[in-house]
Amino acid sequence: MTKTVERPPALRVRPVKAPSPAGDRRRRRLTDHLRAYGFLLGGLICFALFSWYPAVRAVVIAFQKYTPGSDPEWVGTANFTRVWHDPEFAAAWRNTLTFTLLALLIGFAIPFVLALVLNELRHAKAFFRVVVYLPVMIPPVVSALLWKWFYDPGAGLANEALRLLHLPTSNWSNGADTALVSLVIVATWATMGGTVLIYLAALQSIPGELYEAAELDGANLLQRVRHVTVPQTRFVILMLMLLQIIATMQVFTEPFVITGGGPENATVTVLYLIYKYAFLYNDFGGACALSVMLLALLGAFSAVYLRLTRSGEEAA
Repeated sequence: MTKTVERPPALRVRPVKAPSPAGDRRRRRLTDHLRAYGFLLGGLICFALFSWYPAVRAVVIAFQKYTPGSDPEWVGTANFTRVWHDPEFAAAWRNTLTFTLLALLIGFAIPFVLALVLNELRHAKAFFRVVVYLPVMIPPVVSALLWKWFYDPGAGLANEALRLLHLPTSNWSNGADTALVSLVIVATWATMGGTVLIYLAALQSIPGELYEAAELDGANLLQRVRHVTVPQTRFVILMLMLLQIIATMQVFTEPFVITGGGPENATVTVLYLIYKYAFLYNDFGGACALSVMLLALLGAFSAVYLRLTRSGEEAA
């Protein structure tokens, strides 16, 4: 008698679904976004704690009578009224605006010209770039102290050089008529290195074919600068002008270290007056009121400036 051998039932192999390419892309994109936001979180926290919160807090204190260690008292616009009638208020704004205008006249064209010269050099380019940028690496207070000794009317290097050349000496930062111009020279020397390098980078991005075409048309050096260099670097020039105006409107280190606001309030600026209200008069409400005024002015100017430049670019 033969036995029948039963065969085991055939195993059913279920097809494995291939992962969806779209789902993988979404997961990778989500992971990349989370990683990017994680890296940004530290910067956002720092900005929130050390930039945004102090700015909002200053706006609130501007409407309060506030002294550290005491409870703030809401006073409305009394701080603004008191600051407005301060005899130093008009002098501070006048000096700040004059400083900004002089900085544009003296310090805006010099970095552009230096960048043009450095761009044309064939030898020792790296050396001269370091020399131009060196003042930026000096701490601002140290730089101001050096210039304070340089401007000393007695044994200062400036007057010693004038005596050797048999030229009349000057009071420099100690004279009411020359103090503000002296500070503009200091600020220009200390900060123009970074501006020169930005201009130099913009100049090196201009295609050489444009200059070759201009030379073939018979354009000289000034015509090439006017019709090729300036139009090609127009955006950088306009942006740096805006940044320079904002920076010079907030000048503080030079008046504080070199002149102390003198002589005869000739170098008292808005930021220096804010310092006096906060740390000499112990009036934080008045200091914050002045800060809010400066913030409003710079914000309005920046908005109008950007609007005009954008309109000009669209028209062009």
